[in-house]
Amino acid sequence: MEIKICNIDEIPLAASKFLEQVEKYPVIAFYGKMGVGKTTFIKAISECLGVEDVITSPTFAIVNEYTSSKGRKIFHFDFYRIKKIEEVYDLGYEEYFYSGNTCFIEWPEIVETLLPENTLKVNIEELLDGSRIIRF
Repeated sequence: MEIKICNIDEIPLAASKFLEQVEKYPVIAFYGKMGVGKTTFIKAISECLGVEDVITSPTFAIVNEYTSSKGRKIFHFDFYRIKKIEEVYDLGYEEYFYSGNTCFIEWPEIVETLLPENTLKVNIEELLDGSRIIRF
């Protein structure tokens, strides 16, 4: 699948379309260069799920926890600062990744070997005109 976002006003609709296609995947890994919009897109998806908390990148906390309007937990990870996989072991990743709760993961490269088999991989790419392509 592919979704194109031409301007910032299209992000909420793109997030809604994305959710329609991916509801069976509890763990979703987002790939893309720094500044491409991974956190912005995860924020829009979380808002579509009814999260009312302030949604920010968990760069320093590693994981943020939110609750959807239906009472489901959503975990938002950012593994950018992780240098060794042992740090992820210490975090207790299994309790998150295999909980059945929604997990959004930014910078998943270091944890790829730990991800469940049915993890959805999403690539966000910026085009020359500034638009974004989301492929999954």
